[in-house]
Amino acid sequence: MEVKELESALEGVLFAAGEPVPVERLCLGLEVDRPTLDAVAQRLMDRYSYDRRGIRLVRLDTSYQLCSAPEFAPYVRKTLESRKPARLSQPALEVLAIIAYYQPVTRAYVDQVRGVDSSYTMGLLLERELIEEAGRLAVPGRPMQFKTTKNFLRSFGLSSLDELPELPSQTQEGSQIALELEASLAKLRGAESSEEPEEPKPPAEGT
Repeated sequence: MEVKELESALEGVLFAAGEPVPVERLCLGLEVDRPTLDAVAQRLMDRYSYDRRGIRLVRLDTSYQLCSAPEFAPYVRKTLESRKPARLSQPALEVLAIIAYYQPVTRAYVDQVRGVDSSYTMGLLLERELIEEAGRLAVPGRPMQFKTTKNFLRSFGLSSLDELPELPSQTQEGSQIALELEASLAKLRGAESSEEPEEPKPPAEGT
């Protein structure tokens, strides 16, 4: 292939990948040697930078990746990070609220506040990457702790946990605290479209 065609092919491969691609794999796929690939990549880097394009080609150790230009990061965040996730069920929102306000917490703590087993719901939140493991508690049995993720902040339009609504009164116990937590966190979501898909209904908890 000619240099121009190689540039286009490299651009297309990296765009389709959406993640870093090892140099060896690029050389194999484009049927070129390492010096040729590096030279073509450098030409693209220079062109994107010179033309002030919205994308950049970056080298990460032994791989290449396309990414957005850093100067346009505010527009990327404003446009994409406000996307709302699929609607959460009442149990999921309740569990998420407890973790958000009291993190890091164990599953046993969440169960204690809610009064029912929360393992199924916490599994769903882990799958959606709204919560994640946060190390083990230094007590006998060393139970796993959980906290909210950056995806949680993006999904609810928060810059940090400091922007959570004021913590409800803790004079109540059990399910009453959970209900108030749920109401506070729900304010962040606003009105949800009736067209958004709901998560599948879980089996009855606490049985």
